[in-house]
Amino acid sequence: MKFEIVTTNRLFLKGLSPSDMEFLFKHGTKEEIKIILGHRSEEDYQKEANKHQNGYASYNSSFKRFLLMDKATNRIIGRCGLHNWNKEHRRAEVGYVMEDEDFKRKGLMTEALAATMDYGFNKMHLNRIEALVGIGNIPSLRLIERYNFVQEGVMRQHHYRSGEYEDSMLFSKLRSEYVKEQHG
Repeated sequence: MKFEIVTTNRLFLKGLSPSDMEFLFKHGTKEEIKIILGHRSEEDYQKEANKHQNGYASYNSSFKRFLLMDKATNRIIGRCGLHNWNKEHRRAEVGYVMEDEDFKRKGLMTEALAATMDYGFNKMHLNRIEALVGIGNIPSLRLIERYNFVQEGVMRQHHYRSGEYEDSMLFSKLRSEYVKEQHG
């Protein structure tokens, strides 16, 4: 299996599509899947297995996920990608997580998000990238602000975590804004 690779200064972003994931779960052993996807626990594997079992994509929604690999160590340190990709309407939602504490606060997610947005607008031909961020998630809010996403509103009790509902802030970045920033 050959993965699409996007390269940044310090990272390799290993691209996965729904068909890649289907292939992995059809042909790979549990241990192979955990290694390829960089799962650090049985819980990580079970979450992914549940996604696989329930189906990754519906008739109008798909994703492009990138595993973030540190160039120096080839270690998977996080994920960044575009999900809820509606091809008809040319929009997707960005999501990201840095799973390795040793790599936080080093600007790596800033690097990964730049490459992911570039991929979304130029390879997936998106018109709109959305971001839903918890109100108390200061690092994520700073990252979205850094890339000049526009806040559109607050989605009340949008996210359920630890037995409580939390609000999410909705942001977007349009292709026209992205192009203007790249050439301005």
